[in-house]
Amino acid sequence: MAIPHAKSGDVIDVRPLGPTLTDAKTVTLVKSDALEVIRLVIPADKDIAPHKTKGEVTIHCLEGSAGILVNGVTQVLEPGQLMYLSRGELHAVRAITDASLLVTILLP
Repeated sequence: MAIPHAKSGDVIDVRPLGPTLTDAKTVTLVKSDALEVIRLVIPADKDIAPHKTKGEVTIHCLEGSAGILVNGVTQVLEPGQLMYLSRGELHAVRAITDASLLVTILLP
């Protein structure tokens, strides 16, 4: 069974989840040959191990806070802040509090 993703022209709600954040799951919102958009939900103190992506990435903090480790330096993203990563940049993520991040990947 195919996972439903937004189609061209669809409106996608990415507002903060508020009290439902603790029960929310990560979901891919858009997936095409050139673009992937994911709402990444990470519980407090959970790590996403160091990894690389095939394309350029933006990580936009929608709610909560998360530390993004790049080149040995951790920067904390708070709501409304965005980080850009070059293609193939090794990075890791750690939720400081329950967090919702909008991750956009431009695929080569």
